[in-house]
Amino acid sequence: MDQALLLVVLVVILGVAFEFVNGFHDAANAIATVVATRVLSPLQAVALAGILNFVGALSGEAVARTLGSGIVDARVVTQDLVVAALLAAIAWDLFTWLLGLPTSSSHALIFGLIGAAVAENGFGVVVVAGVEKTTFGIAYSPAIAFLGGYLLMLALYWLLVRASFGAVNRFFGRAQILSSAYMAFSHGGNDGQKTIGVIALALFAYGGGVGTLEIPLWVKLVSALAMGLGTASGGWRIIRTMGQRITALKPVNGFAAETAAGTVIEVATRFGIPISTTHAISGAILGVGATRRLSAVRWGVAGRIVTAWVLTIPSCFALGYVLALLLRALGVRA
Repeated sequence: MDQALLLVVLVVILGVAFEFVNGFHDAANAIATVVATRVLSPLQAVALAGILNFVGALSGEAVARTLGSGIVDARVVTQDLVVAALLAAIAWDLFTWLLGLPTSSSHALIFGLIGAAVAENGFGVVVVAGVEKTTFGIAYSPAIAFLGGYLLMLALYWLLVRASFGAVNRFFGRAQILSSAYMAFSHGGNDGQKTIGVIALALFAYGGGVGTLEIPLWVKLVSALAMGLGTASGGWRIIRTMGQRITALKPVNGFAAETAAGTVIEVATRFGIPISTTHAISGAILGVGATRRLSAVRWGVAGRIVTAWVLTIPSCFALGYVLALLLRALGVRA
């Protein structure tokens, strides 16, 4: 087996590994609130999220195409650079998972890829329009989700002002199952497509970087399955942070947070914007919590989360850059 083909196989293996890690790392995005409010047991929640993540990952290609050809120039990317990007993203995800911090797997992969590509080709390889899409996701998705969660929660308070506490809990206990499923589907649709795009990029490079980037069905199926299985394995450290440590949640609060975040993610997905599902649900939970009073939000925990978000970009860029140089120094090139 020649080195180029060997690297393609390695990309697929690492891509599946990243998607599995992404699944259990970001499982909290879909199920933290529904577990925290005790609407579903942890096992029921991860099973639901695993299935809906799988389905969501098969629901489109727009984000996959942005990752495959809209972040860096696909014509100059080689398989070893994709390997470096995946290794960087996996390392960052595992590190932040150990700390229980809900960081963005999406931006870990994106900036790992940018760092690896820049190491070999310089900053000219970066597709500015694609990075602007990503920047939009970083800068605006948590703020929009915060506002959406805040306004939706205020609207629900107004509509339910005469309803009894027990009736509200019973209704939204059922409704939150739907909102959790919606959140899991949207998470799979955005996050699941990112690995699909990166594997497609490696296959494009193996083909000589000519023609147009194609996304085979088997790549979609393998990536979606890996994400579904990863989600079904849990991710309890981050689930505790998201569901219990930011603010206290009742079923109606969880419904508002999941609905707001899921909508932000779904709209971004259809426009091919790779955003962080972690940013979206975190922002929505903060917005929902802030409707009671500012002190209802544990801002110290929120501050740690934001710090981890900010550190993701330079850290993964640096990891991708260094790993790309290391692979080249070891003679790994294709």
